[in-house]
Amino acid sequence: MGSVKDLIIFKEPKEKIGKGVFVFSDRFSVFDYGIMPDSIPDKGKSLCISTAYFFEKLESVGIKNHYEGLIENGKLKRLNELENAVEKMQIKLVRVIKPKKKVVSSYDYSIFKTLRSNYLLPLEVIYRNFVSENSSLVRRLKEGKVRPQDYGLSEIKPNQRLEKPIVEFSTKLEDVDRYISGEEAKEISGISDFELEELKSITLKVNRVITREVERLKLENEDGKIEFAFDDNRELMVVDSVGTLDECRFSFGGIEVSKEILRKYYRRTNWYRKLVRFKGQENWRDLVGSPPRLFSEFKNAIADLYRAFSNELVGIKFFDTPPLKDAIRKICEVLE
Repeated sequence: MGSVKDLIIFKEPKEKIGKGVFVFSDRFSVFDYGIMPDSIPDKGKSLCISTAYFFEKLESVGIKNHYEGLIENGKLKRLNELENAVEKMQIKLVRVIKPKKKVVSSYDYSIFKTLRSNYLLPLEVIYRNFVSENSSLVRRLKEGKVRPQDYGLSEIKPNQRLEKPIVEFSTKLEDVDRYISGEEAKEISGISDFELEELKSITLKVNRVITREVERLKLENEDGKIEFAFDDNRELMVVDSVGTLDECRFSFGGIEVSKEILRKYYRRTNWYRKLVRFKGQENWRDLVGSPPRLFSEFKNAIADLYRAFSNELVGIKFFDTPPLKDAIRKICEVLE
């Protein structure tokens, strides 16, 4: 179904919600390019059990989501019932309805005004607690596309812990994701003012849950993205994945602990410089060409990072891997 997950459909969503299974793979994607040439050993299982952990935490505080359980040896289980790490998660399945592409970088979202329930919102909702140097927010501030006042803040600068979390929106189903205002988010997804505020409120609650849980690991929850859908009763629920190293940007004493490390690796390459030049143009992936492969020591260090994060988050040693702090140190050594 995408760059990093496959989907098995048990019951297709139509008028009513369906049922399916996410199969988390070891693939990865950065910069909207699509599947990269390498895979990260055990990444899929790590993502699966990490997001299952957060879905179960969200359930416990009354936040609706599409998680139904994990599949091991053909049986549906809760996280604490697993014997080993797994890559399969059973979910409630909603309709994914894509906007019509009119011309390059232009889309028709009018269909979303006709939908009442059981569909994926065509948005990514982003929360921010901290503004890192590589945050897109820094770039957009420099370009004059946004102002601190837009978020109710007096100033925003790199490496700043924000006075209060902010919520932003980007498109989800376009060829290249773009940041949009709350007003446009409401317009393209067919939601009301009340539903937009509810979307923000749930996002901040999810943010608090993630922050609380990763603080145990001495990690700072800098920012993260969340996806939402409407269920059969037009009630919002959290979908896709949440709280993982792919969805969030965590840090440990100022050191990146997330998929951002892979982006950092590629930013050093000529391939990335071509990507910056061509991204967004028609057939831009062909113009950019194939990404370079990861060197083996770095790939192994990234694999240990994913394994260690899920071990320590869940509190069960599913993977035989060094502690998280050692995995972070190894990443730093390899990147020097």
